[in-house]
Amino acid sequence: MIEASGLTKRYGDRLAVDQLTFAVRPGQVTGFLGPNGAGKSTTMRMILGLDAPTAGTVTIDGKPLAAMAHPMREVGALLDAKAIHGGRSAYHHLLCLAQTNNLPKGRVAEVLELVGLSEVARKRSKGFSLGMGQRLGIAAALLGDPKVLMFDEPVNGLDPEGILWIRNLMKGLAGEGRTVFVSSHLMSEMENTADHLIVIGQGRLISDCTVQEFIDRNSALKVRVRTNDPAKLAELAGSAGGRAEPGEGGALLVSGLDLTRIGDLAFDNGIRIHELSPLQASLEQAFMELTKDSVEFHATVPMAQGASRDGKVEAGS
Repeated sequence: MIEASGLTKRYGDRLAVDQLTFAVRPGQVTGFLGPNGAGKSTTMRMILGLDAPTAGTVTIDGKPLAAMAHPMREVGALLDAKAIHGGRSAYHHLLCLAQTNNLPKGRVAEVLELVGLSEVARKRSKGFSLGMGQRLGIAAALLGDPKVLMFDEPVNGLDPEGILWIRNLMKGLAGEGRTVFVSSHLMSEMENTADHLIVIGQGRLISDCTVQEFIDRNSALKVRVRTNDPAKLAELAGSAGGRAEPGEGGALLVSGLDLTRIGDLAFDNGIRIHELSPLQASLEQAFMELTKDSVEFHATVPMAQGASRDGKVEAGS
């Protein structure tokens, strides 16, 4: 388990991480989310002892990484897949790590097979694609067969098959009772992979809950309704405290009312219902809603020539 208590990091006048307290528990995949500049990489570096906290503590299974006699047997991490000597082959890169960390030589071939790099094991890593580099970094993280694994953007550069592979790998590792901590900007992938989420913004903890709890807390329930009289149902929904807006295929999207209330309104007023189904918000939608005030950089969408900011085409264009 990873435990942070009051974890803080200041760089001069900038507070990168502010009083973070959380726990990453074994047996589940924990996603670590936040906008750019939120402090995710700094936090992961402090967990690994690469940066010293200004205040607070962080431990792995009750002790800091620096106090471990054989750290690669306890913790495996992928923070930067490019941190490889390009002149070395994949095999010799891993062999060097194994020898300097007192790990058995035979483990090198095992992890190369596991990540699918056996056929290119003797090739220099400088010729590797981004996806191959990611696989090699994951192999290095797994080399010591550790109980705790940390991955920063592990699916970068991977093709769909590779993404499915790393997803199943992380779930399998968690299923073995290991602690798996994953930072990613790919919300769809986190929705498919993570069991629990830790979300930070501007260095502060803003959510610590399961994926489903996160979505439920940070998105409004909408109900898709298809009916023979959408105008009348929309009026009734508004009178009952809800809000109806047009959806695809002539359907209504109703918010502020649950399915039972909408069904009762339709029945009591003689309106026939053809479809009544809840719309599940995505993790991405919930994340954007929660972190909208924590985004460090805001970009504007470029407009087509002749278009005004409200999307209409200006006269004379």
